[in-house]
Amino acid sequence: MDRGRPIGSQVRQNIIEILFLMKQAYGYEIYSVYRESFPRCTLRLIYYHLKKGTSIGEFKVHKVLREKGEYSWGESAEKTYYTLGENAKPKLNLKVKKILKNRSELLKKTD
Repeated sequence: MDRGRPIGSQVRQNIIEILFLMKQAYGYEIYSVYRESFPRCTLRLIYYHLKKGTSIGEFKVHKVLREKGEYSWGESAEKTYYTLGENAKPKLNLKVKKILKNRSELLKKTD
């Protein structure tokens, strides 16, 4: 048996499930879907796992955009968009699929 911590993480696997259905998303967007699907998680934990997953090839940085707006910290925000990497192994979580479907239906109603 190998020594040390195993590479896999349930939180990272859940993020993979979210990105599999969303195709690409930035950190806070992933966090908001994660909280609806799998409670008891912090934004800091999501960003940690996005960084760790990027280093082991489960996620890729798709693009980095600087968006202007009026934020409490200044005039712009930098959003890093992630996609699945070559080492990601999605398993299609039906709970996440249902929540994303409900979100898209809500967005259509407000337009």
